[in-house]
Amino acid sequence: MYDAEISRSNPGCFLFLIDQSGSMSDPFGGSDTISKSQGVADTINKLIANLILKCTKDDGIRDYFEIGVIGYGNPEVAPAFSGIFAGHELIKIEALGNNPLRIEERMQQFPAEGGSTAEKPVKFPIWFEPVANNATPMCKAITYAKTILERWTAAHPDSYPPIAINITDGDSTDGNPIPYAMDLYRLGTNNGNCLFFNIHISSKKAVPILYPDTDALLPDQLGKSLFEMSSLLPEPMTQAARKDGYNVLAQSRGFGFNADLVSLIKFIDIGTRVGNLR
Repeated sequence: MYDAEISRSNPGCFLFLIDQSGSMSDPFGGSDTISKSQGVADTINKLIANLILKCTKDDGIRDYFEIGVIGYGNPEVAPAFSGIFAGHELIKIEALGNNPLRIEERMQQFPAEGGSTAEKPVKFPIWFEPVANNATPMCKAITYAKTILERWTAAHPDSYPPIAINITDGDSTDGNPIPYAMDLYRLGTNNGNCLFFNIHISSKKAVPILYPDTDALLPDQLGKSLFEMSSLLPEPMTQAARKDGYNVLAQSRGFGFNADLVSLIKFIDIGTRVGNLR
């Protein structure tokens, strides 16, 4: 399973659940230059830009994917895209590619002669803005994700199973999210169950724990709960993680704890590597 080709008639689906509670304004991984909410927004925007490039062929951007972002904590659970996509749950990749909220100019480092680095400006499209306010209604967010993906799987029974990725920095404030997560990944297509991955990001500089196969090394109940909520990595992603140098075992889960910005970017990259595009 998890081997279906991605095509315009059988697209893939990525749904991101983003913690937008007040603590997301804290520094990311001990950084004094970027908050957790800004780091997450940059990661999501960069992923969308990369997926657009992947879907771009001679005849334009092909609708291989539908993408959604749910924000929770500001103060309600709701779709989190801005601009013309405000309130939209899932958006086709071609529409995203043709309608960024704006395009910023960012400085990016590049290798230079003599082993040094140099900076030059690059275009950075924005679809999703950083937000940090209120509590962490994770149960409500997962329930909303289930509603969205129930409709999507019914409409796309032969597609690669949808992938939901929850990015959070703390405990749920509206109950135990584990039963809601179980309901979510009972959904699926003819190619397998919905994949639900979770990554915890930290304000402190700590050693990230990525793709564990047991909760034995996790220091608290938050980590253990997020681990239990997370799907096993399917074989194609297991192989991708191993190629990137991670010690991934047969029972490893799509879960990360105490992630810094680099770990978050790698986690999202591996978690969105799906079947061949046709």
